[in-house]
Amino acid sequence: MSGTAIVLMWEARAAEGRGGELLEWARARSAELAREPARRELLRAPQDRVLVMTWWPDASYGDELPELPEPDAALITRAVHRWRFEAVG
Repeated sequence: MSGTAIVLMWEARAAEGRGGELLEWARARSAELAREPARRELLRAPQDRVLVMTWWPDASYGDELPELPEPDAALITRAVHRWRFEAVG
């Protein structure tokens, strides 16, 4: 898969009333990644869900890539969901 981009998706659901706080937490952590992704997007959805997507060109599924950590348990309602996708243009 060399020459492709891997997109990492990180999604969490905030504890009741803490959606804005989770969004700001994710924004700050995504700015502190060990390497800068080619592209980064932060999104929010109903039920105080936050999604962070980062694009890593010339990567493959098995590569070790910087990811957002798990937030403090009091900030979220469940474990973070993580996915890796290959960008197909």
